[in-house]
Amino acid sequence: MIKFVDFISTPDPKRTKVKFNMNAGDWDKRAWDLLLEDDPEWIGMNRWKTKQSNNNLNYADYLIALAQYYPYGAEYFVFGGLFKVEKIMPEVFNGSGYNLYPMDDYKEYIKRLIIKIDKPIGRDLYNRKYENLQEQLNPEIYELAPSTKLGHFPGYQSVSLKHSDLRQIISQNEPSWKQALSNVKGIYVITDTSNGKLYIGSASGNNEGIWQRWSAYADKRNLTGGNKGFVEILESKDNDYIIKNFKYSILEIFDTKTKVETIIERENYWKGVFDTRKHGMNFN
Repeated sequence: MIKFVDFISTPDPKRTKVKFNMNAGDWDKRAWDLLLEDDPEWIGMNRWKTKQSNNNLNYADYLIALAQYYPYGAEYFVFGGLFKVEKIMPEVFNGSGYNLYPMDDYKEYIKRLIIKIDKPIGRDLYNRKYENLQEQLNPEIYELAPSTKLGHFPGYQSVSLKHSDLRQIISQNEPSWKQALSNVKGIYVITDTSNGKLYIGSASGNNEGIWQRWSAYADKRNLTGGNKGFVEILESKDNDYIIKNFKYSILEIFDTKTKVETIIERENYWKGVFDTRKHGMNFN
């Protein structure tokens, strides 16, 4: 076992806090999602200050920020950076009470390094002193991913991928995703997040199911996957439009032995449900 404090050190251990972020007040804004997407709220939640002093950064010159890695479980956290702390004066409560300045130390491990603690941590004790950390929670280095960690396949009903995430999963042949998406046919939806328009598509072939179809969309040489409607969109927009705006989710899955006619029938059903021929991006 490699101890966390033996792997990540700070300029002044006695004046360093470690923050175990879980969410930003509701489960629609989970800390890992904010960190993964470089959302400004990731920094915001670490700057937050309340009158409950044990969860503040008072007397801390440095902060190690962690985000709960919920795909693995409540005991797992991803490294989100080492920061220099500056208290805002006059003091601010129930708001951003600190300025945080990212340090270069260990920045290559951000979104890659996963630690494991002995037991889930309570919301009232998520801010710990670095010098007591190993004794209290026994954190150990669990995994160091070769690049930004996306996590294991979360289940078909929980798939919601930005184009950048889809490209990474496909390019790395991420095992759990490839196995899950290759073993099913299905109906999927692509959302243009800039305007809310939907495209309903299907993977009905017998060779690698949804994985094969989505691999075509992930190819930077042809982001349209051969879709004529997407070609028209790119012709009227810049080349990065799909990369910036498209998101991929699964509506329905089928056994690989399901007949093509059955899947096409269900595809047409979903096109009707969302009226994507009239108000979306389907043209047939």
